[in-house]
Parts: sequence; C-alpha cells; structure tokens
Amino acid sequence: MSDRALVFIPTYNEKENVGKICSEIIALGIDLDILFMDDNSPDGTGAVIDELAKKHKNVMALHRPGKMGVGSAHLDGIEFAYDKGYKNIITMDCDFAHSPAILPDLIKISKDYDIVVGSRYIMNNSIEGWSLFRKFMTLTGHFLTKHCLGIKYDATGALRFYKLDRIPKDAFKLVRSRGYSFFFESLYILSVNNFSIKELPIIIPPRMYGHSKMNLREILHSVNHLVRIYLGVSFNRKFFTINKSAVAKKDADNGWDWYWESKNDAGGLLYDMVAAFYRKVIIRPGLNHFVKRYFKEGSKLLHAGCGSGQTDAGILRMFPVTALDNSFPALNIYRRFNSAKGETVNGDIHRMPFRESSYDGIYNLGVMEHFTEEDIAKILSEFRRILKPEGKVVIFWPPVFGISVIFLNWLRAFMKKVFGKEIRLHPDEIMLARSKEQLCSIFKKADFRVIECYFGIMDFFTHVVVVAEKDKLCS
Repeated sequence: MSDRALVFIPTYNEKENVGKICSEIIALGIDLDILFMDDNSPDGTGAVIDELAKKHKNVMALHRPGKMGVGSAHLDGIEFAYDKGYKNIITMDCDFAHSPAILPDLIKISKDYDIVVGSRYIMNNSIEGWSLFRKFMTLTGHFLTKHCLGIKYDATGALRFYKLDRIPKDAFKLVRSRGYSFFFESLYILSVNNFSIKELPIIIPPRMYGHSKMNLREILHSVNHLVRIYLGVSFNRKFFTINKSAVAKKDADNGWDWYWESKNDAGGLLYDMVAAFYRKVIIRPGLNHFVKRYFKEGSKLLHAGCGSGQTDAGILRMFPVTALDNSFPALNIYRRFNSAKGETVNGDIHRMPFRESSYDGIYNLGVMEHFTEEDIAKILSEFRRILKPEGKVVIFWPPVFGISVIFLNWLRAFMKKVFGKEIRLHPDEIMLARSKEQLCSIFKKADFRVIECYFGIMDFFTHVVVVAEKDKLCS
C-alpha cells in the first residue's frame, strides 16, 4: 500500500472552486495525491478538473455519468483508494467549508486513530454567522444521531481521515445510503465495530462559495434512513457488524456432511423439525410461484445445492430437474423425499460436471450466504457457463433482516440456555443479503441482468428472491 494519502473531493457545479482548493492543497507542501470526482456538472467543472490533472502529476480526475448522490461519490472514492493501494484517504468538500489549512492537523492526529472527523460541536464559534435555518438543521441532525444511534461524534460532516490499512473494505460494503445519510451511517458502522475515532475541532464559515445542495427531499430521505438504522439495530445488530474472518469455516470433510447426517441430540432434532416445516410450508409455495412464472413447462432445470429437496415436490411434476449437491448424505435424503424422481449428481457448484449451455434454468435456495463474495463470483460464472442463451437463475438469498435469520438467532440463544452449550445449527452465514443494490451489483459483475428482486409476504419475509437472466450482450 502507498504511504501517500489520497485527498478525495467530489464535485458538482464547483467550477469556481476546484482550481482554488487544488492550489491551496498543493501549496501546503505535503506529500498528497488529490482525486476530483465530478458528476457531469452542467457548469463545466469536469473540464476544469481535467486541466488540473494535466497540469499536476499528483492530481487525478474521474467522471461519473450524472448526479448519483454524495454518499455514492464517497463510496466510489473510497473504493478507488482501496483498489489503488492507498493506506489513507482524506475526504472533504469543495466549497471551502473545510479549509485546506486544517489538513496538517488532521494528518498529525490520525497517527493514533483509525478515523479522524472534523467536528463543529467542540468550539462555541464553529458555526458562527450561519443562518438560523442552517444552524437548526445541523444541530437537529446532531441531536438525532447522538440520541437515536448513540454516535457521540459529529456524524454528518464530510471532513474525515480514514486509515484504510486498518479498516477492512467490507466495512464500507455495509453502507446502504447513497445520499447525505452516508455520513452518519458509515460512522455508525465504524463506531459499533470498535474502530478508534477522534474528533478535530473545526470552524466552518458562513457559505462563501456556491450554495447548499441539501434540499427538502434529501433531508426527508436522511431522516427516513436514520429511522431504518434505528429499527435495524433494534431487531438485529448483526446487520451492521463486519465479518472480520470473511472466510467460511470448513470441517475435515466437505463442510456439509455433518449438517445432513442424522442428529441424535435433542437440539439437532428440534432444529430439524423447525427446518422441515420452514422448507415445506414457507419456502415451497414461493419457489413454485417463481419457477412457474419464469420457466416454460418442460424447461430443463438444475437445483444447484439441492440439500434435502423438501421444496421440490411441485416442481418435479412439471419440470425435468437435476439435483446437484456436494454431500452424499444430502443426496440420499433428496432421493428419499422425492421417490427417486429426477436425476441426482454429486458435485461442487464451483466446478459443475455439466457441459456448456446445458440448462434452461438454475435455482438455488439459501446457499449463497455461506460463501465469500469471491466464491460467489466463481459460482455465478459457472451458472453462466452451463446456462443456455437467455437462461435464468432464481436465487433465494436470506437477508440479515429476514424473519428466518432473526428467528434462528433467537432459537440458537434459546437452545444454548436450555441445553447449556452452543449448538451449531448450520454452516456459517458470511454473506447474508444487505440491500437490493448489493445483490444487483454482484449479479451485474457476473454478467447477469436482474429481472426481479423480491422481498415480501410470499415467503413471510425470509428471503430476497433474485431472478436474473444471462446477459446476451456479454455472451
């Protein structure tokens, strides 16, 4: 990783400011790179940052197709820094709300902390001269983030220093907001995951350059997002927790045989009863609906990672199905439940023993969450390979806020209390769905076009159902 810090400045209609702020940062004489990212500003800001990049070796200019949200810009800037190997990134506004002169102090303090944030609430004169409305909105935002989310820092400002060599990239993948609420959501996630945070007192003068881009719609969206975070924390704090291992644990066998073999203890039998009810009564009707809706009768289907097959009874009456699993005990159970209907194949979904363009469709239920994002990319690549042109996938992917996840967390705690020990109910879930945007991004990178992304009453809010088609343009 590079020891040079990257200063990231998103722009939209900042033509009059970018040259001035660039000159002042360079004049500091600090070993920094500067990245401007413009959202296709109609005032010509994009052309100005291109000229700055040509003039200065340490200045870079990136362009996005349109105004996509300040949070989205920050996430793209941070991802750029990770991808280019920067250890540190400084984020700031372009309108001189944050004076470049503060950067040396920001860098100095950062030596002992993971994140440094500029704070408007330490010195009494930090927002002196602001309009009453602007003061009211800023102080209200601070009150809500402090008392609803427990964030004791200035959580709505853009002046920050992040140590990327200490903060895993997965921390920012948890952030769902693409607007101004990015600032308090990202700081909340970093705070609850115990990264060290320090505030630096700053003074923000009355707006001298440009005008506020915060409108009523953005304010309402931020309040709505704050409420969603508050409710999410109340129901499942795990939603905001970084999986620091990010690696699926494997047993001495293929990692799944233990799950499907008979469980003789009381805890295992109780879980099996709950799981059987869940598969037959909740999942089966939803699966039937989506398969019937997207595949013509007689389509050749693959159930990738079939498990017990308790969901497949209705589908097997209409479609020729191949059931694939890497566990022989699972395939034995599948054949028992389905009276030897359909073909069963032992195999790994990362490297499936089928020819290219073999199937019209693939469905997969509650499997993806057990793999890393890198593994999932390989799995989807295999799905593309064996699908016919215009072939589709139907993926049931449990989200962190799903009813089944919440229930199983409760069941695990209940069983521990009753049986006096931790009982492992299923393989680790390291990639629970967190947002529609996250899932669409995963499928897009794998050259699939998402047709439908459903989360609702059909399966009692237990899964996000993604239906995606093999992208013909990428074939």
